[in-house]
Amino acid sequence: MVLALILALHPSQGLSPGDTVTLRCHLPQSAAQVELYQDGLLGSYKDMDKHQVMAEFSLVCVKLEDAMKYWCQYRVLEPPGVSEKSVPIELVVTDHRYSPPNISISHEKIVEVGTNVTIQCCNQGYGGIIFLHKDGHSVPVQHQDPRGGGTATFILVAVTSADSGTYRCSYHPKASLFVSSPLGDSVMLEVTPTPAPPGDERRSRGNLVVAVVRGCTDALTFGLGIFFVIDAQSLWIWRDVRTGADTKIPKDMQFQILAVGKCKSVLWRPT
Repeated sequence: MVLALILALHPSQGLSPGDTVTLRCHLPQSAAQVELYQDGLLGSYKDMDKHQVMAEFSLVCVKLEDAMKYWCQYRVLEPPGVSEKSVPIELVVTDHRYSPPNISISHEKIVEVGTNVTIQCCNQGYGGIIFLHKDGHSVPVQHQDPRGGGTATFILVAVTSADSGTYRCSYHPKASLFVSSPLGDSVMLEVTPTPAPPGDERRSRGNLVVAVVRGCTDALTFGLGIFFVIDAQSLWIWRDVRTGADTKIPKDMQFQILAVGKCKSVLWRPT
């Protein structure tokens, strides 16, 4: 398994000018030095000891000029060499001089499972990329570049209960793709289970009644069968006692008792 060099931002989004952000470079092995690059230029480096597998770089009092791509790499001494670069990350800073986008939703706030829901976001003509955010998620759930217009249409296909939540939009102006507008107003979406078709509950209750009646009928038939067997046997014994006749039950009588009683275990067989 190949271990990757990973660069991560903390916090990952929602940065404004004046905030502090930490860039963490996670190493797959010990290294002598870790370097942080800003848009291809070496911005900073840190010497490491053999027990460290993570290097932290802090940007204090972030400025709009810090909004760009970053990546890291490391150097080892034995044998001498340089690692591959990490996957770049984008440090996005919110510029409050841009107007928040507008947002609208195609359905009522409460929809049924399986419905397709459309959310539209308008960036008021600034161009660039429009993002759809969901509260509780660290990254946008969708993004779109509405070329030739300032409105993005996001479709949530066959929604489930997991799609319930609060949605907002932001955009990266075409003039500066690493600068973000503030988040706009929110829309709420609640997904509810699909109600049962009319008559289903009535049919369900009817089936339950039929099952209960059938169970009672079977139990009654079985009970009468046993009673018949016991009663026939008692009558036969009483006749034997009074007449002194042979106590063996004729085969045709055994057949009748078994046919009605349906239970061999209760048939009386004299020895």
